[in-house]
Amino acid sequence: MVYVRIFFLIVPMFLGLQFAFSQENDNLLSLLREEESTEYALASFKTNRIINLHSIEHTAAGVLDFKILHRFGFLNTGPSEFFGLDQATMRLGFDYGLTKNIQIGIGRSNFEKTYDTYIKYRFLRQSKGKRNIPLSMSLISGIAIKTNKWPDPNRENYFSSRLYYHFQLLLARKFSEGFSAQLTPTVVHRNLVASNAVKNDVYAIGTGIRQKLTKRTSLNAEFIYVLPNQIETSFNHSFSIGFDIETGGHVFQLHFTNSTSMVEKGFVAETVGDWTKGDIRFGFNISRVFTLVKPKIKPIE
Repeated sequence: MVYVRIFFLIVPMFLGLQFAFSQENDNLLSLLREEESTEYALASFKTNRIINLHSIEHTAAGVLDFKILHRFGFLNTGPSEFFGLDQATMRLGFDYGLTKNIQIGIGRSNFEKTYDTYIKYRFLRQSKGKRNIPLSMSLISGIAIKTNKWPDPNRENYFSSRLYYHFQLLLARKFSEGFSAQLTPTVVHRNLVASNAVKNDVYAIGTGIRQKLTKRTSLNAEFIYVLPNQIETSFNHSFSIGFDIETGGHVFQLHFTNSTSMVEKGFVAETVGDWTKGDIRFGFNISRVFTLVKPKIKPIE
């Protein structure tokens, strides 16, 4: 009788524990299935720049992205300037991921001795499955300051005249494994302009595409259309085309562009080069990332 009692005591406990573990496993599996059912678009672009424009990609949280942006002179300067290779315009910059959706950056260009900084916030991410979102969207706000000498030091010059601002909305979609496109409505504000006939605010729409060629290479192109009557007639729309090459921790971007400046107030509102006249600059961007803060692995509870 003792064994019978023990049997009837242990079996229900065993069955109860088995049921509890089964329920727990079912809950864990359902959570995993729920997480796996949402698939986010990855690597719409290879880096956080298309060429000049910011791309929808964000630097990961805790990661520092060191960038060297370089532009040679115009190809049509001929052999006396080694087809532009004797000249150089550079920007050194750092991009840092504060969180998975917030990125900040600073940079310094030798063109007009300009310093710039920005903040970038991603508030929507393309996904499919349980969450079906067709686009990724980010906002960018930035400021630049030109520090070269005043052209006329004898006049009354104001510090505020050195400041420039830009605001951008990034809308991007990865249409397939190999093709992505982005639309970038942009506003550039210039505190100081040449005359009263020139607008302080410049409205433009940037477009960019990426076509994957091989596992590690892609074709990139971007065009920035400035709305009519926004800029002086001596300036042109910015157009750039080039290739991305990934080599381990580096990404090389080789391209041709008619823009000299590598900050928004320059390549959006003050591009002087004309492709039809051979005002084309060969240039490159080099990106190298460093993990400063390793992501924390949450313990399984």
